[in-house]
Amino acid sequence: MPQTNNQAWTREAFEATLRGMEKYYHIHHPYHVLMNEGKLTKAQLQGWVANRFYYQVSIPLKDANILANCPDRDTRALWIQRILDHDGHPGDVGGIEAWIQLGIAVGLSREEITSLKHVLPGVRFAVDAYVNFARRADWHEAASSSLTELFAPKIHQQRLDNWPEHYPWVEIEGYNYFRKRLTEARRDVEHGLSITLDWYKTREQQERMVQILKFKLDVLWTMADAMYMAYINDMPPYFNIKA
Repeated sequence: MPQTNNQAWTREAFEATLRGMEKYYHIHHPYHVLMNEGKLTKAQLQGWVANRFYYQVSIPLKDANILANCPDRDTRALWIQRILDHDGHPGDVGGIEAWIQLGIAVGLSREEITSLKHVLPGVRFAVDAYVNFARRADWHEAASSSLTELFAPKIHQQRLDNWPEHYPWVEIEGYNYFRKRLTEARRDVEHGLSITLDWYKTREQQERMVQILKFKLDVLWTMADAMYMAYINDMPPYFNIKA
């Protein structure tokens, strides 16, 4: 029997709706399209790596806020792995260090990357908005916002497939982050999707979740917008103001 407009989606339809949001993923942003086609200059690729680092160092802060708001021990026991994945632990240097190595592989120094001096205001505002959302939101909603990871393995695989051909000057050690996230993202999706499909039961709640996912997609897209303006259009912040 067809569902009415206010009837809750089935679990399968809800998941299909969430997966359908892939059309808003930043893999389709012109900056990433140019990257995938090998059309970025060295400076443009470096700009992306330097700015994206601010997102990488903020992810553990986002996840720590989710943990702080989550009263469920079993969920915390699984979710904490995300912080370890990024910050590192014995036997694994972690994703943040792997991203620093990516920065070095594209010709940046460790100090350039970790100083955050290249981070654009638009990127900073977008990432901070995401961390603040996780700090204030119900932990289920904050956890669900991470489901852009549904679409992440494809973009990581694209980089592994295309960068060696398009950007042969990138040192091979820089690819470790993308390889690492291929398996981690799939594991994280399984947990995050389980939380989401179990928690949002009514149609109103499910549509709220779609908007939460769109917010996170907006964060990623806005980051790319700021970089496109600065590095493709050559219009960085205050470009029109004389010193």
